[in-house]
Amino acid sequence: MDDAAVYDARLELLDFVVEVFWDVPDESFLSNLLGDGLQLPDAEVNESLDEGFDLLRQFVADNEGRDPAAVRDELAREYTRVFVGPRPPVLAHETYYREDTDFIGEGLARVEASYGAAGWKPPEEYGEENDFIAVELAFLRYLVERQYHGAEEAFGYERVFLDEHLSAWHEAFVDDVLDETEEPLFRAAALVFDGLVEFEDELVAQMVS
Repeated sequence: MDDAAVYDARLELLDFVVEVFWDVPDESFLSNLLGDGLQLPDAEVNESLDEGFDLLRQFVADNEGRDPAAVRDELAREYTRVFVGPRPPVLAHETYYREDTDFIGEGLARVEASYGAAGWKPPEEYGEENDFIAVELAFLRYLVERQYHGAEEAFGYERVFLDEHLSAWHEAFVDDVLDETEEPLFRAAALVFDGLVEFEDELVAQMVS
């Protein structure tokens, strides 16, 4: 796989996790997904990514030929139960999982400082605080895009963000998702998230001494 293909794969996986977790996946995303819109590698990558890809294949096979609107309705009920509530069992926010700050407390400013240092402003459409999983992964996507276009300093920003933020909470979040839902799409996205952080950590380690 050449460099361009690796970048495309990284961006596609980031887009996938963002689409699944930032809100109920919409019909156009599901139509694309069920229509083989996500190309999965045949070769092994790492344990979490491989498990996530298998679950994603299961989700696609289980819903083959179904109306995406009906699939979305089912996902909406489970997404609301798990991530929205009332009293959701999983809160997809960094500061919820950190012991060194209160939920939506001062740790939020540290997340936002990482964004500002790299010259990035969170998009407004996510409708959540800036430590929300979709916002953090949108930032990571921004850094990967910059790397793609030759900005070597973006590897350094990613190294810091992985060490100080994503790596500090992603495993606990993934464990909670796997404990709280049997829905293959949400379980697949959690495992892809886990494997993606591992992959990015190893890749950036090669680029930043």
